[in-house]
Amino acid sequence: MAFFRKTFEKLAASLTKTRQKFVRSIQSVLPFGRKIDEDLLDELEETLIAGDIGVKTATQICEDLREAYRAKKIASAEEVIPFLKKEITAYWPAADRSIHFAPSGPTVILVAGVNGAGKTTSIAKLAHAFHSDGKKVCLAAADTFRAAAVEQLTIWSQRLGVDIIKQEGGTDPAAVVYDACDAAIARKADILLVDTAGRLHTQANLMRELTKIRDVVARKIPGAPHEVILVLDATTGQNAIEQARRFQDAIDVTGIFLAKLDGTAKGGIVIAIRKEVNIPVKFVGLGETPEDVEPFDPETFVEALFQ
Repeated sequence: MAFFRKTFEKLAASLTKTRQKFVRSIQSVLPFGRKIDEDLLDELEETLIAGDIGVKTATQICEDLREAYRAKKIASAEEVIPFLKKEITAYWPAADRSIHFAPSGPTVILVAGVNGAGKTTSIAKLAHAFHSDGKKVCLAAADTFRAAAVEQLTIWSQRLGVDIIKQEGGTDPAAVVYDACDAAIARKADILLVDTAGRLHTQANLMRELTKIRDVVARKIPGAPHEVILVLDATTGQNAIEQARRFQDAIDVTGIFLAKLDGTAKGGIVIAIRKEVNIPVKFVGLGETPEDVEPFDPETFVEALFQ
C-alpha cells in the first residue's frame, strides 16, 4: 500500500500540467447545479478535443453521456466528472499490459521511436527496472548512425552495471543485432534491450530497415522479438498518434512507452492512443532519472488525473 501511495503521488505530480489544462477546463463548463443540455454537451466536447484526447474519443464520450442523460442515469453537471472517470477507465479492458517474457533464453525487447522522443533514456529506465528486479540485462547499441547515441547508451550501461554490445559507427545495425543475440545467449542474459536509430516515421527506407532488424532477431532467437516497444513523446500530442500508426505498420508494435509525461499539458494523449490505434501503453516516463518510470495502470492514471 505504501508503494502504491508513492506511485500515485508521483503520477499525480507528473500530471499537474495536464490537470491544470484538461480537468480544470472541464470543470469550468460544469458549474454546480447546471443542468445537462445540448449546450453543455457541445462545450464539453470542444473542451475534450482541446485536451488532446482526439476528436473520435471526445465524440464517443459525449455520445455516451447523451445516452446516459436520456436514460436518466445522470441529470446535472456535478454527475459528469464521476461519469467521465468511469467511462475513460473502461476504455482499457483487462488486457495484458505486462511484459511478455520468453519461456527460455533471453527475452528480446526491440525499442523504436523518432529522434528526440526520449528513446535512449527510456531504454535506460527499462534496463534499471529489470536489473533492479534481479535480471541479467544486455543492451544492443544498434543506433549506429549517430556516434553520440552509442556513446550515450554506453554511459548508461556503465552507470547501471549492465552489459552492452556495440560496434564501430556506421556498422550495419542488423549486424550489431545479430552479434548482440549471440552475446545475450552466450552470457545467459535474461533481457536483451535493442536500441534502434531514431527514425523519422515518414522515411520509408528507414522503416524497412527496422523491419529487417526485427527479422534478424526472429531468425536468431525463437519467438523474438517478444516485445516491440514504441517510445512516444507525450509533449507532441496528436502527432504521436500518426507515429504509432506508421511504426505499427512496419514492426507490429506490442506496447508503448509514453515518455515526458511530467513535462506536458497533453497527458490526455494516453486516452487517444488507446482509442485511435489500440496499442496498450505499458510504461510512462515521469522524469529524468532511471527510477522515473511506472507501469501504466488505467485506474491509477484516471484517479491521478482527476484528483
